[in-house]
Amino acid sequence: MMASSYNAKEEDGHNSGASNNGGAGVVKSKKPDNTAFKQQRLPAWQPILTAGTVLPAFFVIGLIFIPIGIGLFVSSNNIKEFEIDYTGVDINNPCYNCAKNFSWNSTTPCVCSVPFTLEQPFESNVFMYYGLSNFYQNHRRYVKSRDDSQLNGDQSALKNPSKECEPYRTSEGQPIAPCGAIANSLFNDTLELYHIDSNGTRNTIPLVKKGIAWWTDKHVKFRNPGGNNNLTVAFQGTSKPVNWRKPVYELDPSDPENNGFINEDFIVWMRTAALPTFRKLYRIIQKKSSTTPTLPSGKYLLEITYNYPVLSFDGRKRMILSTISWMGGKNPFLGIAYITVGSICFFLGVVLLIIHHKYDTRNNSPDIPN
Repeated sequence: MMASSYNAKEEDGHNSGASNNGGAGVVKSKKPDNTAFKQQRLPAWQPILTAGTVLPAFFVIGLIFIPIGIGLFVSSNNIKEFEIDYTGVDINNPCYNCAKNFSWNSTTPCVCSVPFTLEQPFESNVFMYYGLSNFYQNHRRYVKSRDDSQLNGDQSALKNPSKECEPYRTSEGQPIAPCGAIANSLFNDTLELYHIDSNGTRNTIPLVKKGIAWWTDKHVKFRNPGGNNNLTVAFQGTSKPVNWRKPVYELDPSDPENNGFINEDFIVWMRTAALPTFRKLYRIIQKKSSTTPTLPSGKYLLEITYNYPVLSFDGRKRMILSTISWMGGKNPFLGIAYITVGSICFFLGVVLLIIHHKYDTRNNSPDIPN
């Protein structure tokens, strides 16, 4: 019989001295090194779940989450919000004729006015939003249909847009600026708000159009090619998007800091929504005096220049007036979620406590039962 020698180093993956000189035919061991990490001998801690640790955890979570949820819910309910649908689906709606007769090819704008009444005054700053329903801005091809280099003012991308913009990349042999489906579907309704006083006089509510976009979008992601001066020359040789009535350098010609790619209405639209029903900030109504409300209760008139058809895809359009709080806009879901989780944890804590006291049959005596 031949006796085999045992070498601990060889078992741990280390070849003997003779094998090291054996040449290319030596087969290295695949066994992991004998270390604490590779052999899973690192120190570990595993919690032991007992009634003394689990029950207090449930009660503490419940006692923390329920007050937070109540605070969030009350804060959300204190936010005043008013919403009005002006799509024009109903025949009695003032915008019915505009909705039925207007299309993307229409050249004459349609104007309609929707009266409404605010039962309660709106204090502090009031934010005006436009809302759309059944509009899927989260579609994969729609989200990709843009050229960020072009929007950042790159000259080469301005003349040669990305292929992701197809079929809104070129028009009549010229590159489209801005290209893509997102820019082509820019929301272009014009909303104006009037307060009707006791004499029936219409008083215009001043709407602030700047400060509605994210700072990073306005100053980092979006830039005009060649700066903000003489945009007509900067965009020469490009074509407007198919569904636009005017080129990008005429979005706000009265304000060079809000024209072209850095127009804030355009920037807000280019930040796509995650859900098919969404709202986007349109204007801000700033509070002027601490003694009078921003929007007193009474009669108002919303005048709409109806430019954006939505009935073709069964969409809806609405205008929203809202105040905000320290937690943002109206969002009761967050408070309800905290209250629900806290209540469930507290309820489970009570149930487990009853079960623990009723069915705990452990014998603490050292005597062995017969």
